[in-house]
Parts: sequence; C-alpha cells; structure tokens
Amino acid sequence: MYTARINRYSDMKYYRCGQSGLKLPGISFGLWHNFGGSADKENMKALIFTAFDSGITHFDLADNYGPEPGDAEINFGRILKEELYGYRDEMIITTKAGYDMWEGPYGSWGSRKHIMAGLDQSLKRLGLDYVDIFYHHRMDPGTPLEESMGALSDIVRSGKALYAGLSNYDGPTLNKAAALLDEFKCPFIINQNRYSIFDRTIERNGLKAMAAKLGKGIIVFSPLAQGLLSEKYLNGIPEDSRIRRDGRFLSEDSVTPEKLDAVRRLNDLAKKRGQTLPEMALAWVLRDGVVTSALIGASKSGQILDNVKALNNTEFSEEELRLIDECYSQAVSF
Repeated sequence: MYTARINRYSDMKYYRCGQSGLKLPGISFGLWHNFGGSADKENMKALIFTAFDSGITHFDLADNYGPEPGDAEINFGRILKEELYGYRDEMIITTKAGYDMWEGPYGSWGSRKHIMAGLDQSLKRLGLDYVDIFYHHRMDPGTPLEESMGALSDIVRSGKALYAGLSNYDGPTLNKAAALLDEFKCPFIINQNRYSIFDRTIERNGLKAMAAKLGKGIIVFSPLAQGLLSEKYLNGIPEDSRIRRDGRFLSEDSVTPEKLDAVRRLNDLAKKRGQTLPEMALAWVLRDGVVTSALIGASKSGQILDNVKALNNTEFSEEELRLIDECYSQAVSF
C-alpha cells in the first residue's frame, strides 16, 4: 500500500511549460517500456511510487505503449485506482494517439475519427474522465492539418483533456498547427520529440527554435540515446543490453567503435563535472531553458533516484559545450 513521502517535492525542480501556467518537473517519467502485460506488477508499483516520491508528478503514456499496445495504460490505470487515486490532482497524466492501434482504415494516423476514438479508448484503459495533456503522436501527410487540430481542439473543449500537445512534429508544421490551434482558442502548450547529445534532429528541422519563438514547451524522450548515454556501454555492448534484446531502436551495427569512444570521452567530462554520464546527458538537454522536461524510463527504482540528481547542475561552460559538440561530431560521422 502506498504511503506518500513527506516533503516529496523538495528534491524536484519545476519549470513553466512555455508561456502557459502549467509547470512540469524537470524530470518526467515515461511508460514506453517496462509496463507491458508480462512486467512484474510489484516492480511497476515500485517504479511509480519512487517517481512520485521523488517529486515526479508527470507520467507520460500513449495508447501504443506496453508492449503490447494498450498495456501501459491498463497497468498504470490499475495502480492509479488501487494506490494513487487520492493524489490525482497532484499528477499530470498524458497520453497520445496517432500510431497503429486497431485494424482497419481508422486505426492510426490523424483523422478526426482516429484521434477521438483513440482518446476514448485510452480513457477507458486508464479509468479516467480526462487526461491533463493529449497529444497527436505524429504528423499525418494524408490528413488536412485543420482536421487533426480541430479534433484536438474539440477534445479539450469537451473536457476530456486540459491541454493539447504535438509529438514528432517538425518546425514548419508546428508553426502551421499552432496558428490553427490559436484560431480555435485551444490551449496548446507542449511538443514531445526525441533529443539527446547524439540526436539533434529538433535543432536541424527547426522544431526547437520554433517552439521557443512561439512560447511553447518541449518535453524530450530518449535523452540517454536509448541507453547509449548511460554507463552501460563504457566497456562495449553487454549481453543484457536492449541492443541485444531488442534492436529495433538502437542496432548493434550503429554502435561503432568511434561512437563508443565518444561515449567514454563524455563520461570523462561528466566525472570532471561531478556527475555521472546519464546525469550530464539529462542536464545537457535542459541546459538552455528551451526544453521544459526530460522523460526518463526505468526498470529499477534506483535509476529514477540517480536521474533526478541531474537537476543539481544544468549549467555548462563554453569549453564543456565545445567538447560535447566534438564528441557528437565524432559519434555521427561514421
């Protein structure tokens, strides 16, 4: 049975999400992996409790998280109902629709039909009347942007979500979507995108600059580059790593000797800063105030406690940033 830790907010820093009134913890908890049907139920509880006791108020899901799709929402909804429902107003709970979820022509992408049906299914799995933020999960080149944004606006107006968000959009499409949502008077406040020392797509596609220009928040996923920026790979690829278990998102072929050398150089820099490599990697994405929060995943409670320490130092010298950029160039040039 969950018993709340006294002063659980004292170790966390909270940042305003763009120009909105909503604050998010600097570290948020994502349920992409480790919350599937086969995951240990007691460990799932321990992860959620540890996160909440660490001041992590934001729990991020999507309809297709698990694995299998839907499992993360079901398992989180069960834990919420059995253990944490009395704390609902202290929590930010988010979900998404847009990726493949059911058979037929309406089971994915960005039609009004899919987005609205997807949220209704998510709310049933979660056992909630509303989520705090509801995202369209990916750009849909086959659906008019007005249709997808109109669906988000109507969802917020219905009370099934408090805010709208966009995930995996680029800068130009974000600009167009934001203009539509402004026209609809919909409180759109946040973008969710991949970002790390080794993946700077949001810098190249204009998303980061456009979000800053528009006063919208950013929450980033995979800030540890699928674990590559943890300390797990300092001595090569371990047998129990995600690469060996599931190479869909980080293939063994992509982990070159040059990239591993860059990881070791970054680890040396982190030590000089008095941080672990994952702490420094998390601090780096938060360094300039444009990114509101970094999403972490975890399979052990201790990983959550360690990652929260990143917020103790998010400032970098020019020389440190130059060295990090040099390691990035080394890692992506092969």
